[in-house]
Amino acid sequence: MIKVKDIASVIEDFAPKKLQESYDNAGLQVGDPEMEVSAALLCLDVTEDVLDEALERHCNLIVSHHPLLFKGLKEVTGKTSTERIVIRAIKENVAIYSAHTNLDSAWEGVSHEIAHILNLKNIKVLEPNEENPATGLGVVGDAQPTPKIEFLRNLKEAFKVKCLRYSSQSPQLVVRKAAICGGAGASLIKAAIAAEADVIITGDVKYHDFTTYGLDIIIADIGHYESELCTKKIFSRIIREKYPDFVTYFAESETNPIKYM
Repeated sequence: MIKVKDIASVIEDFAPKKLQESYDNAGLQVGDPEMEVSAALLCLDVTEDVLDEALERHCNLIVSHHPLLFKGLKEVTGKTSTERIVIRAIKENVAIYSAHTNLDSAWEGVSHEIAHILNLKNIKVLEPNEENPATGLGVVGDAQPTPKIEFLRNLKEAFKVKCLRYSSQSPQLVVRKAAICGGAGASLIKAAIAAEADVIITGDVKYHDFTTYGLDIIIADIGHYESELCTKKIFSRIIREKYPDFVTYFAESETNPIKYM
């Protein structure tokens, strides 16, 4: 029978925990690593609705991209959503495991998945790790030469973005090379410029990032949530390659916490 630690091991073989950023808290969040698991619900964020769905689908493991516990809890009284999830998960014997920035930095991780969706070629890591240049944050690759506005429209459609934010002053007319960072990747804008990318695709870009770098590169903010929904596909692929008969579901109850009018 497959145990929590077996699923964790498969994920960490793909995305070792040592790849996570110093502020992160990847790994087992709640539960006994020796517990047998019957099915897993895959999600971006662990919410109370996601936990409800896991129980309804008879999943005793939740695998998420964003950790439920970023910081230590000083009390567990049920006052916050996080506390209520922890209490109920323990009561219901549901384990919660997360792979965050280690999945971002892994080869064929989050940014790679986005690059594949956009059919980029000759993909390289944008900001390589010193110890292992094959890993690191972001990627850059060659795109089929496409007029800027057409490229942005295709991007919006591919990721079902309701409101695409992009730098209006960028002089590039054609996209031939694209940089990507899933999630909040504004810190990689300078690396994308150095790599001579025509566009950087990411989320959580600030106003002053647009004003500072918009004349050097097309900045396309597709949203944090939209850029990381693909993590469920990555988790499913990792787990099913090792355990093809293990049941996994994509969470259907999670929604973007940001609404657009």
